[in-house]
Amino acid sequence: MASIVGGFTMPHEPGVFYMPKEKWNDAQKRVRAAYDHIGTRIGELGATSVIVIGADHYVLFGPGCLPSYLIGIGDVSGPYERFPDISQGNIPNNTALALHIAQYGRTHGFDWSVAKTLRVDHSIGVPARLCALPNASVTGVVPVYLASGVEPLLPMRRAHELGRMIRSAVEAWPEDERVVVIGSGGISHWVGLPEMGKVNEVFDRWVLDCVTRGDAEAMLKLSDAEVFEQGGNGAWEIRNFLCMMGALGDQPGHVIAYEHGPQWVTGLGFAEVGTRAHEPVPA
Repeated sequence: MASIVGGFTMPHEPGVFYMPKEKWNDAQKRVRAAYDHIGTRIGELGATSVIVIGADHYVLFGPGCLPSYLIGIGDVSGPYERFPDISQGNIPNNTALALHIAQYGRTHGFDWSVAKTLRVDHSIGVPARLCALPNASVTGVVPVYLASGVEPLLPMRRAHELGRMIRSAVEAWPEDERVVVIGSGGISHWVGLPEMGKVNEVFDRWVLDCVTRGDAEAMLKLSDAEVFEQGGNGAWEIRNFLCMMGALGDQPGHVIAYEHGPQWVTGLGFAEVGTRAHEPVPA
């Protein structure tokens, strides 16, 4: 029987990746070390598939079609953005598991949109390339997009419920599969607004504290207006964290790293949750 063995939050702010390695400062090295740590942990957990929950940035989907939540059930490639040392080609997908999750959802009150071919952006492509695919045990990355970047937004409680359904679907999968779930997003940032570049560290650390305490309800009490006031429109991506938390059964965990600085436009939060997430982070 399949099971979910771990969960992570991580940022996908593209400013992390445009700078070549030889020009990284200490903060950038710490951020890359956090990605590498998550990649190592995915391997240690023996993950065979990784579900990455991302946010469309009004690029893959536009005014003609804005799905509330979508799962890729076929060919996947990307990221479509060009970053140093990150390839843009095929991303292996566990298409059988993805189709099962879609069909399970549709029989349990969740009407998935599906994509039979999908060229992902950085919100899924970066976690897939940096953290999932370097592990020989990982044979597939299942992409999930939530309406967490532009309005109309998926209700936050529905994002959490979707995560719980993903957990039920995985546990109903008869194959021997070890699944990790990644919630990919920034925390506070104001995208395309005059405040762009501003970060609310207090809000960011509060969100990470909720994640690592397994306290989804505290975040679910916030309205979108309150999230915007404290964290900007980019913080609406905490839906991706909530979906991951639901998939992990709101288990507790720990913060791996938090960074912000002038080289980025968002607070960068890395955390792990799950049964082994109490283990200390290596220095």
